[in-house]
Amino acid sequence: MTIALRYAVRSDIGLTRANNQDSAYAGPHLLVVADGMGGHAGGDIASSVAIAHLAPLDEEAPASDQGAEALEAAVEAAHEELLERVEEDQDLAGLGTTITTLLRTGDRLILGHIGDSRAYLLRDGKFEQVTADHTFVQYLVDSGKLEPEQAERHPQRSLLLRVLGDVELSGGLDISVRKAEPGDRWLLCSDGLSGVVSAATLQRTLVEEPDPDRCADLLIELALRGGGPDNITCVVADVLDIDNLPAGEAPSTAAQVAGAAAIDRHRPTRGGRGAAAQAASLTAPAGPGGADQELTDSRRRRPIGRRLGWAAIIVALLGLIAAGLYWAHAWSQEQYYVAADDGRVAIYQGIPQEVFGRKLSHVVERTDYRVDADLTESHRRQVEDISIYNVTFEQAQAWVDDAVRQSRSDRPDRSPSPSSSPSRSPAASATASATPSPTASPAAGATAGASPTATAAALEPSSGR
Repeated sequence: MTIALRYAVRSDIGLTRANNQDSAYAGPHLLVVADGMGGHAGGDIASSVAIAHLAPLDEEAPASDQGAEALEAAVEAAHEELLERVEEDQDLAGLGTTITTLLRTGDRLILGHIGDSRAYLLRDGKFEQVTADHTFVQYLVDSGKLEPEQAERHPQRSLLLRVLGDVELSGGLDISVRKAEPGDRWLLCSDGLSGVVSAATLQRTLVEEPDPDRCADLLIELALRGGGPDNITCVVADVLDIDNLPAGEAPSTAAQVAGAAAIDRHRPTRGGRGAAAQAASLTAPAGPGGADQELTDSRRRRPIGRRLGWAAIIVALLGLIAAGLYWAHAWSQEQYYVAADDGRVAIYQGIPQEVFGRKLSHVVERTDYRVDADLTESHRRQVEDISIYNVTFEQAQAWVDDAVRQSRSDRPDRSPSPSSSPSRSPAASATASATPSPTASPAAGATAGASPTATAAALEPSSGR
């Protein structure tokens, strides 16, 4: 039996983002999805660098007993480059990326994973999530403090505890090895898909659409119908036995690149001259510098380290939890949301949650617009359900102004509220922040009750994840 893959790659910017920070790659031996973070200037670089360092594994697939080591070495090299880029340009501070990848060596698949992108496996009709999210919410689930059903719609589910890049909580890959079985179908995706489309819908789509290209297109379309609050990226791959292929079926042979790695292939990287750059050249114009521009590697590699004693592991875990709690609070204070305050539309700083009885938000602007009088039914539901959150202060203001303007346009005969513009407290200018968190992304639940078109029009695209 000789194993091969048939695959398709898709990436879409979504309905609320200013740029695509996701990258994806698929080749005969390698599948990768990388979800970058770090604002407009960082996330796309981080995911592109990850793809550039991993892509050479597709051209020179390692032996079965060396696959895991080769995968870890490529990821560590990408990590080192990201750290050096930050040293050279402090505007990139905080950049990082998730990585979920499958490396085929013979009839084995080596799965590498860090972050909250996911790998799913459909085998004999059974659909399962193979990877575990490296998020604070998943930690709460694992420790029994949160039910899995609650985690799916938790507003902090995108708060990462492990990620590759310039963050204190960075770490190594989770590595596992699985046997490739003919008939298996794999889905690798960023949380722009898994955070919007339910697992049941993902399974049904993978089962009902046999063609990987059409299946990938359908998955992107489903996420866009759900509001498209984030970049959406997926790789659909079927495992084939090429010795017993049905007529008309054939494995894929050409590398496919999508997202930031494809549209910015001219960005300097130490990933080298490889399949990623060659495939990207088919979809993007040549730019100055070239994808294979060599830079001097002056940083000594830092080993990820797996030989710590149990005591050191426990100390490190406790420190990780403490840092995660601190980071969660700091991150929450960089977010804003729109909700009601005594019947009037208000902008809050923080997130609509409590931790040990302590509220993580406060009003920074209380307008004179009444929820029941100055908003349309659709916008009123969004305010009451707190559907507009994890946005910048400016985006929240723009949403309020646009919502009131639409209401008055729809009902011109209605008398306006006493004030024609929001009244703003002095606290607004002192606390407003226009820079979103590197790892923050609008939650899928924020768009479930409103139409995608309305959401996209109401919010200006955010540059953060």
